[in-house]
Amino acid sequence: MNDSPGWAVPGPSPSDGERPGAPDGQGGTEGAQPPAQQPPAGGPKWSAEQPPPGEWSSPGTPQAPQAPQTPQQPPQQPQPGAGWGSYAGPQSGQGGGQYAYPGGPGQWGKPPAAKPGVIPLRPLDLGEILDGAVATVRSHWRSVLPITLVVATVVQLISVLVQKYTLSELPAPSNDEPNLSELVDTLGSSMLALVANGFIQLIGTIVATAMLTMIFSRAVLGHSSTIATAWREARPQLLRLLGLTLLLGLGGALLVGVLILPGIALRSIGLGILGGLAALPLVLWLGIKFSLASPALMLEKSSVATSLRRSSRLVQGSWWRIFGITALTGLITTFVAAIIVWPLTAVGLAIGLAGAGPTALENGTAATGWAPLILSAVGAVIAQTITMPIQSGVTVLLYVDQRIRREALDLELARAAGLENYGSDPAAPPTGG
Repeated sequence: MNDSPGWAVPGPSPSDGERPGAPDGQGGTEGAQPPAQQPPAGGPKWSAEQPPPGEWSSPGTPQAPQAPQTPQQPPQQPQPGAGWGSYAGPQSGQGGGQYAYPGGPGQWGKPPAAKPGVIPLRPLDLGEILDGAVATVRSHWRSVLPITLVVATVVQLISVLVQKYTLSELPAPSNDEPNLSELVDTLGSSMLALVANGFIQLIGTIVATAMLTMIFSRAVLGHSSTIATAWREARPQLLRLLGLTLLLGLGGALLVGVLILPGIALRSIGLGILGGLAALPLVLWLGIKFSLASPALMLEKSSVATSLRRSSRLVQGSWWRIFGITALTGLITTFVAAIIVWPLTAVGLAIGLAGAGPTALENGTAATGWAPLILSAVGAVIAQTITMPIQSGVTVLLYVDQRIRREALDLELARAAGLENYGSDPAAPPTGG
């Protein structure tokens, strides 16, 4: 999949009329037919008023005379493209015929498109993006679920050990009014444990995201992928993906710090809160602007800086659409994770309270017992195994959708999938090569 021409960085973008397969004068292709020659003098003359397509009869059959058309009611002309019904003939009292089209009267149906994999090769809507992500998980579960299951299990196992043997052993204040040194020790130990746990989760998420990107890219073409193949294709870009993730995280933290710094320097809580509120929309805008950098880096084999520029270019003009799809995906996955994790967490706390007694709530050990930690980890493993591929798949399919809309990637993907005659003749359906 790495060397597939469908993911190559495009050259100079053609103009709007230069899409491959267009006739000369609208993008120009070699092999266009020259204009028809006029008949010789004395021969049959072509009428200035020609019937629309669909009323041509076989050779030798006399044509019915056509009524002159008035400028007030121009004839309806058929639109090119597959999926249109045949011309129904002129109607009584009307100047032109009617065409059957998908969707019923007054509605324009989508033209059919080739679908070698989990998505049709044309611009996608929200339902098709979500359905493509779910379809990939369902049809390629032997490759997708083991990756997310192993990563989630390792991350949650380390998280349970950190919480049990680090957070539960933090120094507790000796009295109701602890001194400054006790607060610093408690805060420092908590931050160290949280940073270590977060870094482990970051590494696991990067590995899973990189491998899932390769699986989804093959699923678009209708190709299956094994875990070994996904690892072999993703491994060369793992360090760059780690650098990209850290750069985005540090950039967001630096932006927030710069905006709240005046409030800290002036010791003004209101100014600090105002700076933090101003930072939130900026961080959100930059997050969506660079949300497609990860698939661009993995599939185009580009550098960190190049992937950021590619994401910015692809998102330009579609920020709100990508934000809406990303936010909806986040809400769906959060809801799914919540209905899995919360019941198990509640059962774990109930078991912990039953074993330790009411004093566990007073000394803060109710949430650090083995029962609540293990059951919460089991719920998190199940939730991440299900939701992680959905989130990664939506991001990859958004990247594919934007490239189809801007760079006609569907033609390259059809060629990579082995479809012949795709995009050359609207009337000819694509055939498998």
